Amino acid sequence: MHVLIADDDRRLSRLLERGLEAEGHRVDLAADGAEALALARQGGFDVIVLDVMMPLADGFAVVRELRDRADDTPVLMLTARGEVEDRVRGLDLGADDYLVKPFDFDELLARLRALDRRRSGAEGATLSAGPITVDLLKREARIHERSLELTPTEFRLLEFLVRHAGQALSRRRILAHVWGYADEPDTNAVDLYIHYLRRKLGAADAIRTVRGVGYRIDADA
Repeated sequence: MHVLIADDDRRLSRLLERGLEAEGHRVDLAADGAEALALARQGGFDVIVLDVMMPLADGFAVVRELRDRADDTPVLMLTARGEVEDRVRGLDLGADDYLVKPFDFDELLARLRALDRRRSGAEGATLSAGPITVDLLKREARIHERSLELTPTEFRLLEFLVRHAGQALSRRRILAHVWGYADEPDTNAVDLYIHYLRRKLGAADAIRTVRGVGYRIDADA
């Protein structure tokens, strides 16, 4: 993998650089958000690791600009703060994963490999369930050939439902995959975003409620 690490903690960056290079990966370092964006514009990265708190442009601003210019390089965000609000904000802006400092290097490595596999598996891949199609490469979704205008979170939720079409998915499982929660907090995020998706799909029964469990999209909906 070719990894871009953007963090103003030079000691941590160097440690990560040495560890990743020892595993056979190529690493570039950025000390602030502006430098990260400049390097990202050159392209060629398989994964970008962004610290939330950086000078010039923080991690939120960087991931927002990357997604605004249709750069779909997987992004793993790092933060010393574990607040749920920060995690949700980063994911809503288009980050793919989140890791709270301090973290174990082996966990970081495993998460980077997972992001790289996910991206490689998405090349040219299209998921479908009845009239709903999800293009993972273009990050586009359609129903009956009608294009859907989805937020990053709505897209991740629809992708997860369609990828597991025919399965009843619990709220806990959806929260873990789409929002990155390790356990189930007191939140109605799943129900709220299901409501948003149903409205945009224009079909109340496109996503079915499974009483006592969660939600399901039928494979032949």
